[in-house]
Amino acid sequence: MSQNLNASMPDAPATSPDTAQSRQNPHPRLAVKLPGLDLQNPLMPASGCCGFGQEYDEYFDLSRLGSIMVKATTLEPRAGNPVPRVAESPSGMLNAIGLQNPGIDAVMAQKLPWLAEHHPTLPVIANVAGYTVDDYVGVAERISTAPNVAALELNISCPNVKQGGITFGTSPTVAAEVTAAVKAVSQVPVYVKLSPNVTDIVSIARAVEDAGADGLSMINTLLGMRLNLRTRQPIIANRTGGLSGAAILPVAIRMIDAVTSVVKIPVIGMGGVTDAPSALEMMMAGASAVAVGTHMFTTPLACIDIIESLEPLLDELGIETLEDLIREVREAKENR
Repeated sequence: MSQNLNASMPDAPATSPDTAQSRQNPHPRLAVKLPGLDLQNPLMPASGCCGFGQEYDEYFDLSRLGSIMVKATTLEPRAGNPVPRVAESPSGMLNAIGLQNPGIDAVMAQKLPWLAEHHPTLPVIANVAGYTVDDYVGVAERISTAPNVAALELNISCPNVKQGGITFGTSPTVAAEVTAAVKAVSQVPVYVKLSPNVTDIVSIARAVEDAGADGLSMINTLLGMRLNLRTRQPIIANRTGGLSGAAILPVAIRMIDAVTSVVKIPVIGMGGVTDAPSALEMMMAGASAVAVGTHMFTTPLACIDIIESLEPLLDELGIETLEDLIREVREAKENR
């Protein structure tokens, strides 16, 4: 089955870590390089906020992005949690979608081929999820063979059913276990998405780095709840949901700064980015690239707006290139 699905992937438009070189980058000062990712700019939609790309294609040319983090993929199709599963919050929102996705078969046969056909130079970061280590391995082993998948993002905010429901991302040992298992089968670099719902995110970052992770993405959503005043019950059927949006930017900045002060692998930052200043602030905290999530729901052109606004901001701040900034931040942390 896997061979047949992989065979359906088009060969000609294959994207490798070097394909970004073939693009005529209108903003060469914004180019950044990470393991497996040679990006024309550091901006990308966060996983879950842009579907598999086709949903936003009518608003802008996806090829203008640095990359795209597609929606989480699991072994089997998932309908997700019962509704309602989103709720507004001051400067943000709560969601408990529940990993709704069509499953690895459909993603390999339909979703990724569509991106390869319509945006052959766009590097794809595939988000991998599951409830056991074997789930992650099964998805990663197949999806990493897709020609346009340049890297994997491990969603370790899932409950490990074989560990009594403990979330993969809350235990350094369990996080390291799933990281090592996926690294052993993946044909592309592996980025691990860290949860902020922990006591010590630095210890988990160190554990997955030691387990072979090529990079990190952070932060995932913060656990929260909203109540309906009339029913006195939670608005979300799942009771709790993940808080995202502008409200969590300071938390993301703090955690990125802490993690990049102790690990050597790069970080793709996310959490509350809404404009060029907040994107650059995240990079000054230690991120090498930036993902935009919740803001894209109200402003579909958010990533494009930030890309177009970054160079004037660099001029204002006397920064020649983003690579210069990344190097400056890294050296400052090493000298602390």
